[in-house]
Amino acid sequence: MSYRRLTKSRDKKIFGVCGGFAEYFDMDPTVIRIIWLLAVLCAGTGVLAYLIAALLMPDPDF
Repeated sequence: MSYRRLTKSRDKKIFGVCGGFAEYFDMDPTVIRIIWLLAVLCAGTGVLAYLIAALLMPDPDF
């Protein structure tokens, strides 16, 4: 059984959170960033969720 680990991305803009989610879900990072921006603008919870993810997600193994 292969298992994938959610980590921050090496291709990062701020903390690598959106890039990490994009790698995990095999999506384009731009799509994840747009979704995150909409969450910030519409609900306001995106900032808090981003900060929590930035603190909890491990750095990638080099």
